[in-house]
Amino acid sequence: MTVKSQATPLPQDIKMAIRQLKQQLRQQIGDVDALFAKICSRIEKSIEDAKADELKTGSAWPSITLQQIANNAVSNETRDHIKQRGCLVVKQQFSHEQALAWDKSMLDYLDANDFDKQYRGPGDNFFGSLDASRPEIYPIYWSQAQMQARQSDAMNQVQSFLNRLWRFESEGKQWFDPDVSVIYPDRIRRRLPGTTSKGLGAHTDSGALERWLLPAYQKVFASVFSGDIDAYDPWNAAYRTEVNEYDVPDTTKCSVFRTFQGWTALSDMIPGQGLLHVVPVPEAMAYVLLRPLLSDVPDDELCGVAPGKVLPISEKWHPHLIKGLSSIPALEAGDSVWWHCDVIHSVAPVENQQGWGNVMYIPAAPLCEKNLAYAHLVAKALEQGRSPGDFPPENYEAEWKGRFTLADLNLNGKRALGLA
Repeated sequence: MTVKSQATPLPQDIKMAIRQLKQQLRQQIGDVDALFAKICSRIEKSIEDAKADELKTGSAWPSITLQQIANNAVSNETRDHIKQRGCLVVKQQFSHEQALAWDKSMLDYLDANDFDKQYRGPGDNFFGSLDASRPEIYPIYWSQAQMQARQSDAMNQVQSFLNRLWRFESEGKQWFDPDVSVIYPDRIRRRLPGTTSKGLGAHTDSGALERWLLPAYQKVFASVFSGDIDAYDPWNAAYRTEVNEYDVPDTTKCSVFRTFQGWTALSDMIPGQGLLHVVPVPEAMAYVLLRPLLSDVPDDELCGVAPGKVLPISEKWHPHLIKGLSSIPALEAGDSVWWHCDVIHSVAPVENQQGWGNVMYIPAAPLCEKNLAYAHLVAKALEQGRSPGDFPPENYEAEWKGRFTLADLNLNGKRALGLA
């Protein structure tokens, strides 16, 4: 099956497009300074509450168990707390033993296929100018461990729970099927004990320049851009499934709508060891969108945003948000962590890391027309053992032994690739 690329061409004159957009938005909003002050006050209060929880309980992150999800035993109060923070930990989504076994099988898979001798280094520069020493990200997609986790009943249950936190019916339309998530193959991280790393600077994914210039995103954030901040709902899925990122050659992009980004731990992790941090305020995207409209930002700039890169969050332009970064709690192998697709996140620096830091990146990407189109491309990549279309075509696994194949798909996997 042939599926056309969903990416959108860049404007020929980006600076002109930015200047015109800013002029339009300032006219729509009126008193930009007053609106920005209003959203700042709200976000500062939310960050203050999160930091108070961090001091009281050790973490600003809500935490639930797979058993609670499976038994439909997550209270409305907890659901509201998760939506307030935009992030959560699912304890023992997989058993400790299963996660450690997957970690070993991953290492065996890499060793059996001489990955260390084949590896040619990073295939892109997706993180742009962020303060970063690139984490140990391996461009591996088709291991038994990764695919078994992706098509498991446990993953399906968690993704369905996460998708249903969203308002997926609005504007007279159902934007996605919450109970089926497509397989979005992403990479793995293997960070060795003793690692020293600068981490990764604060940012958001799922579009940078796009969040201002694309018509679909302008609909997503229409209330922010019109100045009606009280109507802004970061959990309303309307029009998000119609966003297609700009077509920037030789860069990593995302061709699906993810309700949540996430990863599953394959090793135990303790605080202070280069862990994930987030600003636990989904509404903070309103701050990010309005910030370039203030008078101290040049008229043809968007606070460091560049085509084909992640959206950077910095002390220079976003000091209120940087103060809100909050670490995940201690994790055991088999736990998973999840954060709303608009949530700002970073990886903390570490010196002489104690223990491993191994994860599989697996998001929640609910079934919709946009995501199904990419799922068909994923099925073809799986069949050939090639890198998925959103990533550089390194294709390490094409001839590897022991990789997952179409014949290994269960019913969940077939549904998640549009094959059943």
